[in-house]
Amino acid sequence: MTEKKASLDIKSLARDLRAGSRAALARAITLVESRRGDHQALARELVQMLLPDTGKAFRVGITGSPGVGKSTTIDALGTYLIEQGHKVAVLAVDPSSARSGGSILGDKTRMARLSASDNAFIRPSPSSGTLGGVAAKTREAMLLCEAAGFGVVLVETVGIGQSETAVCDMTDFFLALMLPGGGDELQGIKKGLVELADMIAINKADGDNLKRANITAADYRGALHILSPRSEHWHPPVVTYSALAGTGIAELWQKVIDHRKAMNASGDFAARRRDQQVKWMWSMLEQRMLARLRSEASVRTKVRKIEAEVADGHLTPALAAEQILELLQ
Repeated sequence: MTEKKASLDIKSLARDLRAGSRAALARAITLVESRRGDHQALARELVQMLLPDTGKAFRVGITGSPGVGKSTTIDALGTYLIEQGHKVAVLAVDPSSARSGGSILGDKTRMARLSASDNAFIRPSPSSGTLGGVAAKTREAMLLCEAAGFGVVLVETVGIGQSETAVCDMTDFFLALMLPGGGDELQGIKKGLVELADMIAINKADGDNLKRANITAADYRGALHILSPRSEHWHPPVVTYSALAGTGIAELWQKVIDHRKAMNASGDFAARRRDQQVKWMWSMLEQRMLARLRSEASVRTKVRKIEAEVADGHLTPALAAEQILELLQ
C-alpha cells in the first residue's frame, strides 16, 4: 500500500513539474539529491518518467576562477535571456563546508535581479566534495529543469582548482570566463581548461580595464591557434564583455546560438549528446557500486578488514582492490 502511494506521489509531482511549478521542481531536485535508498529509487523513477520532456534546452556550462564574476555574469545573461522570452534555470554549485557539507558562498544572494524573476529558477547546491566542479546530481537536476519548461539551463561550476572537465560531459556549450591582464596565466594558458572551452570571454571590459581586456583577448586568440579545437566545425571565439555594465552580453549569447547551429548542421550536436548519455551511465554505475560497498553490512565488514590489512602493510593496495571487486560479484 505504501509503495503504491509513493508511486502516485511521484506521478503527481511529475504532473506539477511539467505544468511549470517551481515548488514541484524544487521538491524534485531535493528528492534527487537525497542519499536515502528509497528516495533514490523514487528519483530514478521520476527522471525516467520525465525523460520524454527533456533534451530541447540550451545547456551551458560556465566556469572561471573565483573573482572572475561568474555569478554577476549569470545574473546579467539570465536577465537578458528572460527579456528575450526565455525561461532560465541556474544550477549554481557552491564549494561545500568540510564540517556540515553545506554551501559556503550562497550564490543566490549574488544574482539579485535574476532571483526576483518568475521566469527564473536558481538552485544553489553544495558540491559535497564531488570533483569536476559540479554537484553529484547536477545531471538529473538539469533534466528536471528542462521537463519543467526551462529553455536555458546554466550550470555554474565551483572553479576553485578542481578538475572542471565534468561539466563538458553534461552541457552543450562550455564557456570559460577570464579576467583582463592574464599575464603569467597565459604562459600556461590553463591548457586543459582552454582546450575544452567552446568560447573564452574576458569579463570586466569596462573603464580603465577596457584596453587591458582587448589585449588579453588578442593574446588568447593567438594562443588558441596552437591548440586543437574540440570540433573541426567550431573554432572557439574570444569575446570581451562587462557583466557589471551589461555590455557585450547580447553578442556573447549570439555566439552560443551560432555554436548550436554549427553543431546541428554538422551532426556533432547529436553525437555529443549521445556520448554524454553513455558517460552518465558509467558515472552512475561507479556511484552505485561504491554505494553498495558502503551500505551492505556484510560487504562493509569485509571491506573494513581489508582496509586494516592494507593499513598494517600486510596487503598491497592492488591486491586489496581485487578482493573488494570480488565482493561485488
